[in-house]
Amino acid sequence: MVCLLGLADQLVGVTHECDYPESVAGTPVVVRSAIPVEQLSQAEIELAVAERVKKGQSIYEVDEALLRELAPDVILTQDLCAVCAPSGNEITQALHALPSKPEIVWLTPRNLSDIADNIRQVGGVTGCSEKAEEWIATQFGAMDEVARMADACGTRPKVFCMEWLDPVYSSGHWVPEMVRIAGGIDKLGREGEYSVPISWNEVLDWAPEILVVMPCGNHLDKVMELAPQLRLREGWHDLPAVRKNQVYAVDASSYFARPGPRVLQGVELLAHLIHPEKFAWQGPASAYRRFM
Repeated sequence: MVCLLGLADQLVGVTHECDYPESVAGTPVVVRSAIPVEQLSQAEIELAVAERVKKGQSIYEVDEALLRELAPDVILTQDLCAVCAPSGNEITQALHALPSKPEIVWLTPRNLSDIADNIRQVGGVTGCSEKAEEWIATQFGAMDEVARMADACGTRPKVFCMEWLDPVYSSGHWVPEMVRIAGGIDKLGREGEYSVPISWNEVLDWAPEILVVMPCGNHLDKVMELAPQLRLREGWHDLPAVRKNQVYAVDASSYFARPGPRVLQGVELLAHLIHPEKFAWQGPASAYRRFM
């Protein structure tokens, strides 16, 4: 959002997850994970996160000394998800270390409209409201056109977006809305609500015609590394999506998990996967891969 508004040169610190656009590479990292997720399986990450949350601990660490050195005027953070955000207490604690108190912008989006409001909010606090409004009008106008074209397809295939593999999580927040706009239907998704674990039998009962594997926080290469474990699930080969060869691994971090500008490209990607006869994918080849 900061770079979208032309403020890349004013960005003094990021989190360890901030890897787009490439121009942010080398920016000081203020927030890091307290859990060695690279060394853990999905099940182990789930247990480690649950244990820290149960103890009232954050799964992130703020470098207070670096934050004090950078002395930002504005801090953008979010409190939407305990798994994805430094806790409010942690931020408050870190602020005590600063000589002057910056403006804190809390972002808590639950749907696509909220994401637009967040961009508007960041534009307002940084003096870039006009640029924010121009981008919202253009990009959300394009998304409305995707919705119109998808409606004209006349069919809505059954889709399942899997936000975690072990345990299996349904999609939540803005993702089911993205599926709906792109011309599909995901009855296991929870539009505007938290993603939750579900039983594998619920997936089998839903019998999706298109299955999109998008474990939160993972780019495509990691998703492809994780996806083969799904073949071990009972009834996997009986799923319509598997029989029709319509199981896709996607770059979850870039286009779905992060509530920023690229989720609108995520809508276009879903439209291509759901209605390839109507929508071409114009984005990077690294956005998705068919999983055999």
